[in-house]
Amino acid sequence: MRGDAEFALDPHLAGDAHAIGDLELSRVLLMDDARFPWLVLVPRRAGLRELIDLDAATRQALMSEIDRCARVLHTLEHPDKLNIAALGNVVAQLHVHVIARRAHDIAWPRPVWGFGEREPYATGPLSVRLSTLRQALEIPGA
Repeated sequence: MRGDAEFALDPHLAGDAHAIGDLELSRVLLMDDARFPWLVLVPRRAGLRELIDLDAATRQALMSEIDRCARVLHTLEHPDKLNIAALGNVVAQLHVHVIARRAHDIAWPRPVWGFGEREPYATGPLSVRLSTLRQALEIPGA
C-alpha cells in the first residue's frame, strides 16, 4: 500500500468539510453542516476505494479510529443513535461517516445525505467546534 506522501483528499470532501486533524491513519473532517454532528475519516493512503483494499492490520487501525470518533461524538452529543457508514457513490475515495443522530433532528429517521439544504457553520461556532473536537480526539493543535 502506498503511503501518506501520495495521499490527496478528494476535492469534493475537501470542499464540503473542515479538517480537524490527523490521527495515526486517518484525516478527520467535520462536515460543514451544522444541522448534524458529523465526522468523516479518510485513511491517508493513495488509491483506496473499499474497506477490502486495506490489509488486516490497517483495517483494524481504521476500525479503532472509527471507534475513537464514535465515542467522542457519543460523549459530546449524547445521541439517540450513531450512524457509521462507508459509502462511495459520490466520492469513490475510501471514507467513513460517523454521525450522531437525535430523534428530533430534521432528517430523523431518514438518512442525512441529500436531506434539505445544508447549513454551513458560522465562523465563531466552527472555531469552537473544531477546537472542542481536536481536544476530545487528542489531535495535536488543540
